[in-house]
Amino acid sequence: MTIATVVLALLLFLRNQRRAAYFTVGVMVATAVTGTLLKNTVGRDRPDWQDPVDLVSSHAFPSGHSWSVSAFAGIVIVLVHMFVRRRGLRLLATVGMVLVVLVVWADRVLLGRHYPSDVVAGGLLGAGMVLVGLAVYPPQPRGHAETAEPLVTSVPASTRDLHVILNPIKVEDVGQFRSIVTAMAAEAGWSAPTWHYTTEEDSGTGQAAAASVAGADLVMVCGGDGTVREVCAELARTGIPVGIIPAGTGNLLARNLDVPLYLRSAIDVALNGQDKAIDMVEVSGDGFEDTHFMVMAGMGFDAAIMEGVNEDLKKKVGWVAYVVSGIKSLMFPAGRFEISVDGGEVTRHRARTIVVGNVGFLQAGLPLLPDAAIDDGLLDVVILHPRNFFSWIPLAWRVLLKRKHTDDLVNRMTGRSVVIKAGADTPRQLDGDSIGAGRSLAMECVHGRLLVRVPR
Repeated sequence: MTIATVVLALLLFLRNQRRAAYFTVGVMVATAVTGTLLKNTVGRDRPDWQDPVDLVSSHAFPSGHSWSVSAFAGIVIVLVHMFVRRRGLRLLATVGMVLVVLVVWADRVLLGRHYPSDVVAGGLLGAGMVLVGLAVYPPQPRGHAETAEPLVTSVPASTRDLHVILNPIKVEDVGQFRSIVTAMAAEAGWSAPTWHYTTEEDSGTGQAAAASVAGADLVMVCGGDGTVREVCAELARTGIPVGIIPAGTGNLLARNLDVPLYLRSAIDVALNGQDKAIDMVEVSGDGFEDTHFMVMAGMGFDAAIMEGVNEDLKKKVGWVAYVVSGIKSLMFPAGRFEISVDGGEVTRHRARTIVVGNVGFLQAGLPLLPDAAIDDGLLDVVILHPRNFFSWIPLAWRVLLKRKHTDDLVNRMTGRSVVIKAGADTPRQLDGDSIGAGRSLAMECVHGRLLVRVPR
């Protein structure tokens, strides 16, 4: 249990959830101390029917196994309900933890180590200490406005007009989400939100235009990278800041801007954070109308992954669906490409995938383009050509270690504009959305075109 507690606390620290980490350690330590005091105070002997192998002679009431596993299970259940958005995964984790507790309880009684009342008392102690921890030191992150210096008010209080663009399929309970946003907005001094919902026909462009025409002082967008991209493209050049509430599977823009994935924290940053001017990328090519992207574009293997994702599986297990598609697409055939940077000389390459990024990191902090910055006015290009299955291993190693040298396996380029031409129809993607196969992508970075809300 000590190892499990330390591992969980470290994972929370790495995810920048320090209050949750302190909550975890505090509850486990307090439970152990209280339980030990109770054992010594009551002084109950072990049952007479105890299994003769490895006899235990210490006091029996309450059960240490019971209090520790119950407290840990309670902590996990609390954290899962805080940070996991998929109802099915929350239910699975809750049922799993309850089963673990019941198995441990049965084990202690069937081995004769404890009376049933010992394990029940231990369970009540563990659960009670979790409740005490929630009351004394809630694990939810503190409000952004509480932990940062006040900003100079740039928008008069009388005109703090808030508009919210919501992809309704990305939240489990629209009514609950509306209540949370409305309450937090009122607390932060914003007007009652004006709500806009995306549809299958319009994934954010029309809603953003309506918010802009209505004179919004802040537009909050809740959805995946595709919805965020449409809203940001429409609000570019308007000077209206965009608050991002990440509710998709990838949420790459939010991750690269350090916007928290915890729902309330993201809303808090959108309402109370500071504005940052970031770049957008104009993109054109064969087979689609001119558009923009915020995060990354790609041709080849990465686009084949997006194209091959099973949407039903994605709804059930989230990012795991991308892993499944990635395994299926791992040996996507290499193609021939011509690349021109800043209108310069055309270079020819053989590659399995080419990614052009406005940001540097993929999910799980994978540093695919470690030098990329979303506000430097430049695009970063990486060309990957693993020749066989085993070549993916050194490629992944070099990416993780951020190795700078280039060769036929990993090549890199940088510039304001990039034109890619393929020798055959090749899958393409923008911000994780497949745009179909084609032979060209022409991209140009537009420096500082959009205002977004980021943590102070």
